[in-house]
Amino acid sequence: MPMQDRISKDVPFLTALRRDLHAHPELGFEEERTSHIVAKLLEEAGVKIHRGMGKTGVVGTLQIGNGTRTIGLRADMDALAMPEVAERPYKSTVAGKMHACGHDGHTAMLLGAARYLAETRNFSGTVHFIFQPAEEGRGGARKMLEDGFFDLFPCDAVYGLHNMPGLATDEMAVVEGPQLASSDSWRIIFKGVGTHGAKPHLGRDPVTAAGSFLASLQSIVGRVVDPLQPAVVSACSVQAGNPKALNVIPDIVEIGGTARAYTPHVRDQLEEEIGRLAHGTAAMFGIEVSYEFERRIPPVVNDADATKRALSAAQTVFGSKTQTSFPPSTAGDDFSFFSGKVPGCYVWLGNGPAVDGALHHNTSYDFNDDAIASGVAFWSTLVEQELLAE
Repeated sequence: MPMQDRISKDVPFLTALRRDLHAHPELGFEEERTSHIVAKLLEEAGVKIHRGMGKTGVVGTLQIGNGTRTIGLRADMDALAMPEVAERPYKSTVAGKMHACGHDGHTAMLLGAARYLAETRNFSGTVHFIFQPAEEGRGGARKMLEDGFFDLFPCDAVYGLHNMPGLATDEMAVVEGPQLASSDSWRIIFKGVGTHGAKPHLGRDPVTAAGSFLASLQSIVGRVVDPLQPAVVSACSVQAGNPKALNVIPDIVEIGGTARAYTPHVRDQLEEEIGRLAHGTAAMFGIEVSYEFERRIPPVVNDADATKRALSAAQTVFGSKTQTSFPPSTAGDDFSFFSGKVPGCYVWLGNGPAVDGALHHNTSYDFNDDAIASGVAFWSTLVEQELLAE
């Protein structure tokens, strides 16, 4: 039976599964129900499982034939701490939690590929199905590596897939080079001397200092970083004083934000220059400052050889609707911890028009079930082509 026919038969089951996962979202490192379902379905398909990798992660291993090459396929499982406002039959049943990034769809598609490959066995080698917890900023990939992922599951290459609103569900983008930016956090505390708002000369005003710092912050990207190198520095939190005490200049202002880059050099520049500006501002206003830069997630950069392999599979499934030119995202994804150890490729699968709340992290977002068959076919084709049966 042709691949598409076999996959089509499984789509109703996978769609129901995806919607069940959507209705029962779990945050990072809390994916107990989800990981139980994943492990159960893998076992039923005849896939060897390992539970508890990265606390709630699941790894399924399928070895067929005598092939020596091993690859890893990764799907993320966690939801986001945000409410779902759109009304749908499978709306989140958990207040303040929803699948607003499509990880429910990613999980369902990789399970579909595991079921198909376990049934057809049309490859020679080993594939690890990586169901990762806590992609949304809680460090799930890092935790899996700390638990010895590559010691237990060595891979010659790893692949990741994410849905992309704006591409049709029969489209895929596969591009060599940077795909997602590093995602780092920075925090600054300006400490002055508080005083009466009517007598600023008797204190050292950290609020005015913070204003000067914030106004100068974008000069880093605009005047320090090479204009041909993408970079983002954003202040996302400012806390100072009390709105019920508008005649008090506070002692402290706390500022925090994010920094994004695609190269190690620019990442280093952002860390250094934010700190330089903070300390310079403090010196100018005669106040104290503390500065912290937290390196959270490295950039995702697609390896040339792995990209060629993924592109071949995508062109087999999507034909001329495979895009090889697609702009990188300034979002981050900790798939980079996997692809930083072995060659990797991260691809974009269409999720349909980016309208009516279809964008990621939107309270009305929903994964497009029309993409399920395409995603399963891509994963399955990638395995069959890369682990070619002799």
